[in-house]
Amino acid sequence: MQGVETDPDLPIAARKDEIVEAVRDNSVVIISGETGSGKTTQIPKMMLEAGLGTRGVIGCTQPRRIAAQSVASRIAQELGEDLGGTVGYKIRFDDRSSPDCAVKIMTDGILLAEAQKDRSLRQYEAIIVDEAHERSLNIDFTLGILRRLVRKRKDLKVVITSATIDTEKFSKAFDDAPVIEVSGRMYPVDVRYMEGGTGEDEEGRPDEEDDQEYVEACADAVGHILSTSGYGDILVFLPTEQDIGETMELIRSRGHGGITVLPLFARLSAKEQRKVFVSSPSRKVVVSTNVAETSLTIPGIKYVVDTGLARIPHYRPRTRTTALPVRKISQSSANQRAGRCGRVENGICIRLYDEKDFESRPFFTSPEIVRSNLAEVILRMMSLKLGNVKKFPFIDPPDPRSVQDGFSTLLELGAIREKTIKRYGKKKKVHELTNEGRIMASIPVDPKLSRILIEAGRQGCIEEMMIIVSALSVSDP
Repeated sequence: MQGVETDPDLPIAARKDEIVEAVRDNSVVIISGETGSGKTTQIPKMMLEAGLGTRGVIGCTQPRRIAAQSVASRIAQELGEDLGGTVGYKIRFDDRSSPDCAVKIMTDGILLAEAQKDRSLRQYEAIIVDEAHERSLNIDFTLGILRRLVRKRKDLKVVITSATIDTEKFSKAFDDAPVIEVSGRMYPVDVRYMEGGTGEDEEGRPDEEDDQEYVEACADAVGHILSTSGYGDILVFLPTEQDIGETMELIRSRGHGGITVLPLFARLSAKEQRKVFVSSPSRKVVVSTNVAETSLTIPGIKYVVDTGLARIPHYRPRTRTTALPVRKISQSSANQRAGRCGRVENGICIRLYDEKDFESRPFFTSPEIVRSNLAEVILRMMSLKLGNVKKFPFIDPPDPRSVQDGFSTLLELGAIREKTIKRYGKKKKVHELTNEGRIMASIPVDPKLSRILIEAGRQGCIEEMMIIVSALSVSDP
């Protein structure tokens, strides 16, 4: 495509020729580059420059809706075009892509829904899986589908990108695909640790008496930055929406003049989320959950304040409940957070924990598949027709005991049934979705909760149960 230029100021520009050549010569390429190297916005443009996007669409997946929208807008802006022309996006309830678009940015859930209708994803000439390190269920499903697909479709190009993935493991999963490491960032980040840090209980969760400590520590850190420096916006990372509200209230109550305090979390409306990207005459203090950890580049951020905590769901097969504890993030997540500053000038990241604490943490975040309720995973796989969960090519296969627990739960709920088939003269037991299971799979909540809603419809108490199920399905009531 003519007129496509990579931003020469970004570190990834130095590897452009190597990346374009690797994409032309290989089915799968893995690109690992530091936060701020320009992967998310420049790789789709490099794909256009490589001549892709003419016979089919270049699809690019993002883990979150807000990221898909902001990335599409940025690429369109850099190409000097209106959004919805060469570059569009598609998320749930909002489609700004045209039949003629060459680059389509979407959430990974959208790509999975499209794979259900078209198993070979024929409309796509190339697929970029961005932020692969997040290892959500959708990302693992997408990677599994692509592992199968590249063996069938020799014309399909796949690029997997992240700042912090285990490149060796991913390369091996995709038949020793080539790895390109993009090092260097635009500006250095000075990481400062706070001695003492947050205490924790025996299971690695913050102590209850320290629940307010990190909220106050965040407000203190913001106050210190505002009083010692005259410019530069601040991004604060907190684990929960409740923490965000309390921290914002605390910052505002301290009477700092000339600042705008803004929240950012996944459930916030698109209109409210967009406010963080708008330039303001006053200094911005953006108080966010881990949604701002990857993909999103909020302009003007010079300072990051990191609690080192996040709400990480964890399923317990013994009690069949999903806990939503606040836990310490991995080293790679902490590094992603630090990388949110230093985009326009030297940045400063203040970690509200000590260096010893940081070094004791695991390097990578555990994939969602190993800490999820597999009843939900199996139900989704069956509805998406992804085949047997035991044979699906996951990068990290789930524990067989958890798989068995998932099937048992779905049988009890009436979402699936066992039937015996004859294959090659032998009898074999298989599972199939019931009518109730199909309905449950279409409701985006835990299978137990969707089963409650189905029964409530029969018993004539749907309105009352909708309120209860809504409360039970929210991670931060």
